[in-house]
Amino acid sequence: MQERRKEQRKSLMAYTQVFDLYGGYLLGYLGDLHLNGAMVIGNRLMTENTELTLAIELPELPNIDMPRIAIPARVVWHQQDISPEFFNVGFEFKEVT
Repeated sequence: MQERRKEQRKSLMAYTQVFDLYGGYLLGYLGDLHLNGAMVIGNRLMTENTELTLAIELPELPNIDMPRIAIPARVVWHQQDISPEFFNVGFEFKEVT
């Protein structure tokens, strides 16, 4: 896959859960994150251009009072993970405030 990112991604050390906010189900866990999007590792294959609102459950951190970030996003790519029972899904954030 050709690298088209303009922002450097940050790999994460915590198992941060990501949900479909309105569907109410677990999409998977945050694999990496940047200002314009994120990669989620989960067991659901998602269709490109699907739009949904991600609910990212934040770990408890000092001086952070928000337990969750809700952000509209669009699926821009997907591929099978190294572990064949999982998929990597790339999301583009639609609105960042």
